[in-house]
This record gives sequence, structure tokens and C-alpha cells, in this order.
Amino acid sequence: MDEDRIARVLEEIRDLQRRHVEAHERALSNQQDAVRLSREGMGRVRRLLAGIGVVIIIVLGIVLVLLKYVIQHYG
Repeated sequence: MDEDRIARVLEEIRDLQRRHVEAHERALSNQQDAVRLSREGMGRVRRLLAGIGVVIIIVLGIVLVLLKYVIQHYG
């Protein structure tokens, strides 16, 4: 009788450990997904900032050319 109870308790411990490992594996997988998504997002932000930088440089160039034109013809 005591051996049966010990066996049941040990089986419950084993089952709990299995569920713990499964939950840990899911958590690890979720963390890996989060890191991947974060890296992808950072890549998009870098590309967006680079594009904005190019646009700013082009706009500044146009403004400088127009300013030079205005100064030469009206200054």
C-alpha cells in the first residue's frame, strides 16, 4: 500500500516536471520569436531613418540651390 502511494507521488512529480519542461520550452520559443521580431523591427527603423536622411539632404540641397539663385538674381 505504501509502495503504491509512493509510486503515485513519484508519477505526479514526473508529470509535473514534464509539464514544467514543456512550459519552459514554450517560453523559450516565445522569447526567440520576440528577439527575432525586435531585430526585424530595428531593421525597418534603420531603413526608414536612412530614407529620411536622404530626403533631408536632397531638400537641403534644393533649398541651397534656390537660395543661391535668389541671391545671384535679386541680391
